[in-house]
Amino acid sequence: MTLTKSKALGAAVSTTLGLTLLGGCGGTDAAAVPDGWGTLDTRSVSVGYPADEGYAPQPSAERGKANAAVALKREGGLRTGMVSVQLDFATGVGDAGEAAAAAGAGIGLGATRKDTRDVRLAGEESARDARRIDYEFTSTGEESTPAKGTRMTGVVVAGVDSGDVPFAIRINAVKGTLSPSDLDSFVESITVK
Repeated sequence: MTLTKSKALGAAVSTTLGLTLLGGCGGTDAAAVPDGWGTLDTRSVSVGYPADEGYAPQPSAERGKANAAVALKREGGLRTGMVSVQLDFATGVGDAGEAAAAAGAGIGLGATRKDTRDVRLAGEESARDARRIDYEFTSTGEESTPAKGTRMTGVVVAGVDSGDVPFAIRINAVKGTLSPSDLDSFVESITVK
């Protein structure tokens, strides 16, 4: 190999390596969303939902003002599952712990917390820290929810995006319809911006 070819090869390798390293900088990799799932995308976060299991986005005109995005599962006219994204839901929140405390207050009386732990989300490196709260509660039977007394599973993931906007992603479903690995898949599908 001649010196000119060697320099050209070295430059090409250096360029390729540099582009590979640049692609990994900043920690903005998106989360993996399982096959058959859709994505709720907001200005602060995105999260997957199992479209192949009957979850579908709720039109903005039908969802509450507090929700930036919602996917619902309806069966027999009842809302048996929900994924919701709330943004900027509390003031004075500066980190994942404070966001989780504010979001946890919205879990409600009668809920039983099962676990609370720190998680790392995909996305913007400066905003990947979040807190996950697993809980159970009893359906009230109101607003097209399952019959009063039905046990429900819930998970809330809360944090602060790269622009210091607090977010809370809630997953609620009839107990037993989502396995622990299903709930983990929801959490692992979150990308924070």
